[in-house]
Formats: sequence, C-alpha cells, structure tokens
Amino acid sequence: MVNAIVLLTVQRDRIPGVAQELVEVDGVSEVYSVAGRHDLVAILRAKDDDQLADIVTGHLLKVKGIQKSETLIAFRVYSKHDLDRLFSIGMD
Repeated sequence: MVNAIVLLTVQRDRIPGVAQELVEVDGVSEVYSVAGRHDLVAILRAKDDDQLADIVTGHLLKVKGIQKSETLIAFRVYSKHDLDRLFSIGMD
C-alpha cells in the first residue's frame, strides 16, 4: 500500500465544493479543511505507485478550484492503530 498526503491551495469560494469532490474520488480516504498556508489536506491510499499517480494526476488535479498542490509520499506510518490492516480491507 502507498500512502500520500496532498496539500492543496484552493480558490476560497470553492473550498467546500472541492473537498466534497475530492472525497468522492476512489483512493481519497479523507479530506481535511485546515488553517494555515494550505486550505485542504487530502489523505490518499493506493495499492501501488501507478494507482497513486492516476489518483493525483488523473483525478485530483482536474478538480476546478485547485490553485496549487504539493504531494508528500509516506515512507512509513507511525500510529497507535494498525492502519495497513484497517485500510487494506477489500484491496486484494
């Protein structure tokens, strides 16, 4: 499983709409509205690099209202929860 965090700067009046569109994309597990330099943070979970690339370039970056993005690929997950087991349900 490949995990990524996408930091998004979004047109102000489109933040709720963009968030809703993003959360409906397969592979986007969560979208957070945040304070600070970025407007939204999307958490992506994909089975491999190809699927991740498709999610980012084929879907996310085509959503109207996104002005800038930065994708962070996660090497390891440190958590109190067994996230691999939790998010791999149905990925076989």
